[in-house]
Amino acid sequence: MQPVFIAGPCVIESAGLLETVAQKLVEINAHLGIDIIFKASFDKANRTSIHSFRGPGMEKGLQMLQDIKDKYGLRVLTDIHESYQAGPVGQVVDVIQIPAFLCRQTDLLIAAAKTGKTINIKKAQFLSGRDMRYPVEKALDSGAREVWLTERGNCFGYNNLVVDFRNIPDMKEIVNTVIMDCTHSVQRPGAGNGKTSGDRRFVPSMALAAKAFGATGYFFEVHPDPDQGLSDAANMLELDHLEDLVRQLI
Repeated sequence: MQPVFIAGPCVIESAGLLETVAQKLVEINAHLGIDIIFKASFDKANRTSIHSFRGPGMEKGLQMLQDIKDKYGLRVLTDIHESYQAGPVGQVVDVIQIPAFLCRQTDLLIAAAKTGKTINIKKAQFLSGRDMRYPVEKALDSGAREVWLTERGNCFGYNNLVVDFRNIPDMKEIVNTVIMDCTHSVQRPGAGNGKTSGDRRFVPSMALAAKAFGATGYFFEVHPDPDQGLSDAANMLELDHLEDLVRQLI
């Protein structure tokens, strides 16, 4: 069984960026016989600074994601931060993602579950893998048909994360699909003078270590020129490096 792959820019910066990334994902899918899910956020509601770029908003962002889906035939994932967003988002995307900071928000999980879409719940930076049985239970008891879990590291003092890869097999006891977020896990939250910094050098190692621990999926935020990205610039993988890494993982 092929792993789940999720890739795309951290935030919707422009239609041109979405097109560039989508074209590359279609190319990789054709080369490797896989089905990468396209990811981008219409609103980064938890940026460090109020002055940071957040995205085009839900209405415009969902139309841009629908355009990508229609033109390129890619499955699409985006995240929600408020319960009222679940319904409109569920009309467009194939997978609704619950951000790590919000994974215990009961009303958010219930609203996502009611859409009937696959729900990807990111593990909070302050929880263990085994703790994630409770968010999953909330979603399933509310009617969710399929739930995934995603590892993204844990707080390690101030401005740092560490990944305990034992969380992957622990979460596989809860759900069948456990994804490694290989780019958010290299963050240094809030350590960039009003924004999150990090080190993308370690992204391939995070992915390969997760494979060794039995991950069944991989999440990469990618950008053709990451250093110019408007969100998570330090952590995004160079778009041109994605295919080689995916090839190693399959």
